[in-house]
Parts: sequence; C-alpha cells; structure tokens
Amino acid sequence: MEAIPHPIPRTVEEVFSDFKGRRAGLIKALTTDVEKFFQQCDPEKENLCLYGFPNETWEVNLPVEEVPPELPEPALGINFARDGMQEKDWLSLVAVHSDSWLLAVAFYFGARFGFGKNERKRLFQMMNDLPTIFELVTGSAKQSKDQLAAHNNGSKCKSSGKVVLKMSAPPKEEDESGEEEEEDNEQGATCGACGCGDNNGTDEFWICCDICEIWFHGKCVKITPSKAEHIKQYKCPSCSSNKRARV
Repeated sequence: MEAIPHPIPRTVEEVFSDFKGRRAGLIKALTTDVEKFFQQCDPEKENLCLYGFPNETWEVNLPVEEVPPELPEPALGINFARDGMQEKDWLSLVAVHSDSWLLAVAFYFGARFGFGKNERKRLFQMMNDLPTIFELVTGSAKQSKDQLAAHNNGSKCKSSGKVVLKMSAPPKEEDESGEEEEEDNEQGATCGACGCGDNNGTDEFWICCDICEIWFHGKCVKITPSKAEHIKQYKCPSCSSNKRARV
C-alpha cells in the first residue's frame, strides 16, 4: 500500500514515467517473482490487492482505508481466486486487472492536472506502444518495443501465415490491360470498413482479410500492429459474422 512517497507526476512525460515504473513492478510480480507473489496471495487472508510502484517494485497488501483513496485502487480480493483456477489463468486474470489499474492511475493524474485532449491522446499513445502486462504474462507479446518500432518505421510488408501487414496504403489491382502506375496504386486503395483511402500521403497501418482479400485500416477493425503480429489468419468482421451464422 502506497503512502505517495514518490514525486507526484504533473506532465505527460512524468505520468508516463510513473506508468512505466508501476508496470515494471507488476511485471516482476507476475513473471520473475511469481512464486513469491503466489505465496503472498493466501486465500485465507483478507481482501488483498497487488500494487506496483514507480520505483519498479511491487507489493501485495490490504487496500487503503482512506475514502476516497489518494489514487484509484487495484482489483480487490485477487487472493480469493488463487486456488480456484489454473495458476496460469489466475495470473492472466490478475494481469488484466493490473493493466486496467495502470490506465486508471495514469488518467487520474491526467484529470487531476488538467490534461487537454492532445495531452491525453499523446499519453495513451505512449502507453499503448508498450505490450500490455496480459500480453507479456500469456506470452502473446513476442517482440520487444524496439523490434516493433523498427518494423513499423520501415513501412514494410510482413507475412505471418496469410496475414499481410502494411503501414502505407495497399495497392489497387492491375487493370485488364496490365498497365499500372505506382502513383495511382497509392491513391486507388480504399478501406473496406470506412471507404477512405490514403490520399493524405501519411503512413498508416493496414491489414488484409485472408478470406475476402479486402484491405482495412487497422484502426477501423480495431487491430494494432502488435496484435496483428500474432494472427495466423485474419478474418474481417464481415467474414467472421458469416462463419458464425453458418454454424
């Protein structure tokens, strides 16, 4: 339980640094220190919470008695479910709640110190560029941040099974005459969800459906580059709905 001994973050950069420190502490608890964490979460004890601190440490403790608390509180009673499910499932559940808590704390500081729309957007983007604790605990985040950044900045295509990732707009198909100009390719691509193309010339993440072979903006189908890295076969919302309907 934290008595706020650390400097209170007041800028986007300071809040992000606070976020990274707490995140690192929680990751230690759920990965390298998992045996110690498991033992401390005795179901016979009272409601316990997992806290991460800006100095990259963690602690299992009772929630604060102050109402309202100085900071948002983590999920209460994580210890009660410890022996009622598989350890990996329990750790994954705690990881999900830990991710939610980190966002709550970061945006608490943002609200408290009057972050505007652009500041909140920048803060979320900085946090969103990092793998979630859930992704790290479950092993779904294979690439480091630097590797992912290099992939994105390179604006290259990558295939994982049949999934094709591209940071700039995909090319339109050749016409029957076989003539195709590179400039027209970029302007002719449109998203299957919003119908918009890439006319502003900026790099943007796209993904192609392996079933209907239609291209989509990643943001339109809620697929991020890091998430797409682990999809063996991507099905757009329409193709996924059609499959469920047939079943």
